[in-house]
Amino acid sequence: MGTQHREDVGGADLDTLARVSGRIRASIEKVIEGKPEVARLALVVMLSEGHLLIEDVPGVGKTMLAKALARSIDCSVRRVQFTPDLLPSDVTGVSVFNQDTREFEFRPGGVFANIVVGDEINRASPKTQSALLECMEERQVTVDGTTYFLDAPFMVIATQNPIEMEGTYTLPEAQRDRFMARVSMGYPVEAAEIAMLDSHTRSNPLDDLEPVADASEIRKLIDIVGQVYVSEAVQRYAVAIATATRRSPELMLGASPRATLHLVRAAKATAAMSGRDYVIPDDVKDLAVQVLSHRLLTTVEASMSGRTPEAALRQIVAGVPMPESRRSAT
Repeated sequence: MGTQHREDVGGADLDTLARVSGRIRASIEKVIEGKPEVARLALVVMLSEGHLLIEDVPGVGKTMLAKALARSIDCSVRRVQFTPDLLPSDVTGVSVFNQDTREFEFRPGGVFANIVVGDEINRASPKTQSALLECMEERQVTVDGTTYFLDAPFMVIATQNPIEMEGTYTLPEAQRDRFMARVSMGYPVEAAEIAMLDSHTRSNPLDDLEPVADASEIRKLIDIVGQVYVSEAVQRYAVAIATATRRSPELMLGASPRATLHLVRAAKATAAMSGRDYVIPDDVKDLAVQVLSHRLLTTVEASMSGRTPEAALRQIVAGVPMPESRRSAT
């Protein structure tokens, strides 16, 4: 990552981003009680052109979060329920022979939408999970030698239950690495759970959600985020964190170069949502666990001692020196 060309973001652009993203967050928070940081991370991932993995036990609102984000934007949305008998062609699409025209016709699968909600992704077989690899990385699908491009914006929001739950498969490393961030919903605080009982027992709050933005606005916000400046010092800081995970004696699999790229992209979105046209080291540090931890694998010894990737990563981040928190003119 060398020094990049400067393209300053205008104040009007940042105001637009703040206004539109604020509307989307407010819409999500009508459904997800007491989880503002979860809603914010979902927006960060979307504006970074990433994909979000929501992991937690059943019943804490994983699918509700995914649907709330999807319904807040006036764009195409498809939901794919991952089950053990789901086929890769159900995800990507299939060529079917038309008896009338005597030609093969392509029938698009579940990924042909702006936002794809993959429910309980780890209940499908690894072969079906892998059907998402090409579309998540390259925004395209290849079926029978023909490539079909996906419309922008394109985002996969997948939910999964912990691997300890019955009937789940482990996500392949290549699949986990394509998710920009992982978020855990967690149980709501008492006040939020009481508020949920009051609002959700009368009706489904999703039914009342109206779109507060559209696909063209999201594309504009993505362009704004892309212009946020990242100094060489901050780039070096992100690379230093990733390198430290690869050298850690507690980890058998560290962060990939794709993970470093995702970390910097997410930091740019965080900076823009904070009203800045440049990234500071704290943007990178604050996102490190959500962006990197789901890609890491601990050694057998570390796992047996109860050490988690998150705990190892927090220690690693704490040990990497931060550059000065100032805007670089280089």
